[in-house]
Amino acid sequence: MTESAGGGRDVEAVSRFVESFAAQLVEAGMARMPARVFAALLSSDKGVLTSAELSEQLRISPAAVSGAVRYLAQTHMVSREREPGSRRERYRVHGDQWYEALTNRETVIKRWESALREGVTSLGPDTPAGRRMAETLAFFEFVEVEVVAMMERWRAHREKTFGPDRG
Repeated sequence: MTESAGGGRDVEAVSRFVESFAAQLVEAGMARMPARVFAALLSSDKGVLTSAELSEQLRISPAAVSGAVRYLAQTHMVSREREPGSRRERYRVHGDQWYEALTNRETVIKRWESALREGVTSLGPDTPAGRRMAETLAFFEFVEVEVVAMMERWRAHREKTFGPDRG
């Protein structure tokens, strides 16, 4: 029995949660396998599982686990680490994965802003398309400022609610 299903928990209830939460993530736009792997890791007491444990729990191939983890690592929702004394990798979800995933989008937003500025210049700021680009650019600039402020409020709320970061 894997760690994620152990600890006296109802294995079927855990499985139902994983599939239910994964379905919600899929509805929000995440691919199915990464959603299932993420939900399994999130529901794991230690927040760490190996590829074999994920394969067994989710009844999927190691290749499916590998592809899902690659996506989740690229989006900063999980990290890879080596098992001490082993060549096997294990995958970890952190308590601050949502924070990390959101703040790492800042780079993407900055690239979009740069492309939109170029679009405004190329299309002309007084054309309908140029105005549309300028409004889209203004939206992303607004979002960027708001996300920074929101993350500051989140850090304060998190520390008040859960105590100092255990890093």
